[in-house]
Amino acid sequence: MTSLANPLNISRFLQVFDNDAAQAGIKILIGFDFHEYVSITRATPTKQPTYPNFRPDRSPIRPGEGYWIIGIDTHEDVVVLSAARLYDLSHSNFAEHLESLKAFYADPALHAHPQDRCACIAPSARKIAGKVAYHGDYWVRQDFRGRGLSKITSPIMQGTSFAMWAPDFLCGLVPRWSLDSGLVAEYGYAHHERGGAKLYLVDEDTADDWLIWRTGAELRAQFGCHDRSEPLLASSFSPAGAGDS
Repeated sequence: MTSLANPLNISRFLQVFDNDAAQAGIKILIGFDFHEYVSITRATPTKQPTYPNFRPDRSPIRPGEGYWIIGIDTHEDVVVLSAARLYDLSHSNFAEHLESLKAFYADPALHAHPQDRCACIAPSARKIAGKVAYHGDYWVRQDFRGRGLSKITSPIMQGTSFAMWAPDFLCGLVPRWSLDSGLVAEYGYAHHERGGAKLYLVDEDTADDWLIWRTGAELRAQFGCHDRSEPLLASSFSPAGAGDS
């Protein structure tokens, strides 16, 4: 008999951190409409523009293959934002996905500038393949920084990604300062490597980021799943909109 994950385990896990957010005066909501997400991010002061991999005009995300979270304070103002999407790299790997610019554009030939480029020299990026959950576009309002908010939001994101997709890998790209400051440790990522993405997009900011990642086995060990073929809570997160949590 195939061993199935217990959906109660992950729901209890998420509830703990949702309660922590509430105690910090933050309400966490989950959304699936990336047109709405971009409209929120564009209206959020001090947040840098969202990269094209989370913009549906450049890289549409099919239902069930992406979500985002928003944290709002007691005044209904935005405190935290983050997004995640699933890449099917069954015939590729994360390094190739970045260097081909397909990580950012559904059709690089159509949407990328001729001078756009990305180099990935992190050796482990070529081993990250299969179902790959990518977390990015993380932003925290200035007055909430330094309060350990990532210790709340990162587990929520990782638990949700595991519940929806049970990925082979979960990864992200971060600047070096986030490693030096201990922020990546707060995220709970077990591995990091330099050279994740030296990115130059003509219409966006440039980046020279490190690769951070967790394996599917590490996620299963944390969330108590014994068989990744059955994603937890897959039916509990329906593409309904930002008002669902």
